[in-house]
Amino acid sequence: MARPLILGVTGASGLIYTVRALKFLLEANYTVELVASKSTHLVWQAEQGIRMPVEPTQQEQFWRQQTGVEIDGKLRCHPWGDVGATLASGSYRTAGMLVIPCSMSTAAKLATGLSSDLLERAADVQLKEGRRLVIVPRETPFSLIHLRNLTTLAEAGVRIVPAIPAWYHNPQTIEDLVDFVVARALDQLDIDCVPLKRWQGHLEES
Repeated sequence: MARPLILGVTGASGLIYTVRALKFLLEANYTVELVASKSTHLVWQAEQGIRMPVEPTQQEQFWRQQTGVEIDGKLRCHPWGDVGATLASGSYRTAGMLVIPCSMSTAAKLATGLSSDLLERAADVQLKEGRRLVIVPRETPFSLIHLRNLTTLAEAGVRIVPAIPAWYHNPQTIEDLVDFVVARALDQLDIDCVPLKRWQGHLEES
């Protein structure tokens, strides 16, 4: 049986990255353990004018509605303050964790070993257990402090996938640009479930 993947959501702008990542994971029948930080609730309200429920069952329904995936996959949502959840223990075996999008505040806490909520604790567990941890920082420009924190995380084995799309796949929509970043982030976890036109090299001129 495949181990569950933890999906962390922080208060960084760009919740479309989370929605698209979750959509593809559920459609591919992955088991996803989702934990959203306290600030995520504020971002949903600010960016979409939508209230994200706090109660786990209602939040699961909320995320499924946002992705349009009602049945496929398994989704379990955890309250941000439940530091006694399964995700807070290294004995709970997972396939790794993806934090998308990742705020600079969260990156700073992870780089210094601080765990003030379940998301940060779950990420810290991945590090101490030597499991895969991938973060998708969404900030610009990066300050020197941001860069140093990201360097610390990279030195600890964290895979850093900035929310920077490419254009060689001829994107036509915002979703095309978002999906490129999602696919590259999931690549770091050896998950290939996003339909993506990958680079095939230069075509020879006839």
